Amino acid sequence: MRPIPKKIRDEIDADPYYKVCARSDEGDCQGRITIEHAIIYAGRQLNELWALLPICAYHHEVDQFQDGGGMDKDRHISIALNRATDSQLKAISKAIDYIRERDRLNNIYGDST
Repeated sequence: MRPIPKKIRDEIDADPYYKVCARSDEGDCQGRITIEHAIIYAGRQLNELWALLPICAYHHEVDQFQDGGGMDKDRHISIALNRATDSQLKAISKAIDYIRERDRLNNIYGDST
């Protein structure tokens, strides 16, 4: 796991969005809130607020929920991509067209904004 810089961690701690699981609308949320790096860019976890998601231990498959079946990485990517602006996505769309990827995932999961 890539460490989250203190400046971003302070923003996360102050933002109410990060107090509830990003998948709470699906139910089954259990355990502590963890921060997931949803996007890998240039071989590293992306440390941008829009790409960092509050995910409960159940949906992140950590703690006692390891390998429990709650993790859906594509769903996490979908949520993160919908939090980003088009210009933010264009900035990282080198090997992957993230705007097209957002559209593809929205066809599966719906627009999570």
